[in-house]
Amino acid sequence: MKIRVVSSREEIPTLNPNEKVIHLAFRPSNKDVFMLAETCPKIEAIQLPKSYRRTVSKSIEMFLEMQKINLLEGDVWGHRKDINEYYNVSQNVLEKIQELKADRFSNEMIAEKLSRESKLNSDMILYILSRKGAELS
Repeated sequence: MKIRVVSSREEIPTLNPNEKVIHLAFRPSNKDVFMLAETCPKIEAIQLPKSYRRTVSKSIEMFLEMQKINLLEGDVWGHRKDINEYYNVSQNVLEKIQELKADRFSNEMIAEKLSRESKLNSDMILYILSRKGAELS
């Protein structure tokens, strides 16, 4: 699974319309979120660092909820945008999710366990678990 890392509002109009998961590495305005939803109509989730997530307005939260876009808290630790514009969720993490799911762990337990073991926030792990058909690729 790939997460598109966007480090400035100027990048939003240049995004691929098929992007599904985006990490915003800047504090987005309401206008930025609307432009993102318009530019990427297939978007399923927007991830923001914790400090930025707390500043998102209620109106944007309601807009995203109506659009069925998940607003996640988290970061892409150790990612270098100058090398790759995507952060890849490792295959090991995806396999571990499948293993724990097969062992009948609850989604919350899986998220708690893997957030400690991986660089992913529990919100992102819960999002991965919730994806339709659990197609973890």
